[in-house]
Amino acid sequence: MVAMFLHVLAHDVKNRVIQREFVRSGETVSRHFNIVLLVVLRLYEELIKRPVPVTSNCNDQRWKCFENCLGALDGTYIKVNVPAGDRPTFRTCKGEIATNVLGVCDTKGDFVYVLAGWEGSAADSRILRDALSRENGLQVPKGYYYLCDAGYPNAEGFLAPYRGQWYHLQEWRGTANAPTNAKEYFNMKHSSARNVIERAFGVLKGRWAILRGKSYYPLQVQCRTILACALLHNLINREMTYCEDVDDEDEGDSTYATTTASEDIQYIETTNEWSQWHDDLAESMFTEWQLRNA
Repeated sequence: MVAMFLHVLAHDVKNRVIQREFVRSGETVSRHFNIVLLVVLRLYEELIKRPVPVTSNCNDQRWKCFENCLGALDGTYIKVNVPAGDRPTFRTCKGEIATNVLGVCDTKGDFVYVLAGWEGSAADSRILRDALSRENGLQVPKGYYYLCDAGYPNAEGFLAPYRGQWYHLQEWRGTANAPTNAKEYFNMKHSSARNVIERAFGVLKGRWAILRGKSYYPLQVQCRTILACALLHNLINREMTYCEDVDDEDEGDSTYATTTASEDIQYIETTNEWSQWHDDLAESMFTEWQLRNA
């Protein structure tokens, strides 16, 4: 039963292929797939990762500048099967019928939150607002934050790069392209750290072919499957410690997890205080870098 389920996820094969390989009826294959899918989802609390904030003594060069950061977030498109009447709203800018999936991961690339089901045409910031407003949605305690790209507002709990500056890592290659001011340096370090969510999405889709091909499942089943794949991604990272982004480094203090719901960020709000903190962080990072390279 489990083998059939994993075979479908890993190879994106149709029901009739599983019938032939496992010598089971189509009804049995479908029933067993859904049984195992629901069992995996029941393991949510066991398999979802609780993020650990970056500490002041962090040794990871990508993250040490971002004290109290919990990880990074972004959206990714995964193809889905929807009724003809819903296709216009699920159509992405590239013309694919897909759901815009919000993924949030910790600094190691394990998923701490996944929200699937939004239309492919939905804006990333709108999906994030929905995630914060849900009863069991994304929790971001005050005083902590996630890195996000410029598609999201630079607001409390969500640290975005500076617009109008170089950002992508390839733009900084070569000594001639070294940062010349605080905003450029901040964007370079931000891009290096935030890349963890891009790698997590890449590994996730690389492991599970069902997330790469055209879906033939109903939308609800496909959304459940996306979450199940993320949970299994975490399980593999936990058990297979030789993976590139998984190590035995001290995970630090997770006392932030004791905060109450009233202390969580409930909505996205840009403030002068957050913008000033953003600027102060960039200046301190750049000054420290200049002193090290003086």
